[in-house]
Amino acid sequence: MVEKQQYVTIKGTKEGFTLILDDRCSYDDLLYEIEEKLSVNTRESKDNRLVPVFLETGNRYLNQEQIDKISELVRKKKNLSVEDIHSNVITKVEAEEMHKKNRIVSVAKMIRSGQVLSITGDLLLIGDINPGAKVEATGNIFIMGVLRGIAHAGIDGNIDAVIAASRMEPSQLRISDIVTRPPDHTNDSGHDMECAYIDKEKNQIVLEKIQALPWLRSELTRL
Repeated sequence: MVEKQQYVTIKGTKEGFTLILDDRCSYDDLLYEIEEKLSVNTRESKDNRLVPVFLETGNRYLNQEQIDKISELVRKKKNLSVEDIHSNVITKVEAEEMHKKNRIVSVAKMIRSGQVLSITGDLLLIGDINPGAKVEATGNIFIMGVLRGIAHAGIDGNIDAVIAASRMEPSQLRISDIVTRPPDHTNDSGHDMECAYIDKEKNQIVLEKIQALPWLRSELTRL
């Protein structure tokens, strides 16, 4: 007698149930077995408390209509509700957003007083930032020029972002939600590029010579 292929595995957890769904069978077979397994393995809670269900879909992509169908199927079982869905597959929109956040955008211009340059990803600016001007990026900021205005890196909360400039004379430096006043020194030599980063032990922004950057943020070396 041939044993029936199992498409759905149910695991009980402290939080509720996890349904591990086979990513090679047909969607219809999956629906049939979800209903069959839940009918056998679940029972009504005495206190009418909703029991969360977590779905693990592996390499199967589910569109919103399919997700709604499975969620509806689970809800029909007493006291069950889909809490979260985990998949190894991302949508095209998610992939495009990930690409934006990891790209390097190069801009060759002077940012004048009153202007704001906002970038998704890392910013490579070839030019100066004048007093009263501002540049901001979700990632790092690299300035091949003089920084005299405001630079805000990691605007979406990235505390590992850095700000580097050929000449560091900012009116304000900001990384994530941490702000620092202008540095006490002026780089009179004009040759020593500097970088700003968050010292996580002190929870403050500090300045170092650019030569320290590969050691401070080794992930910046992509080759």
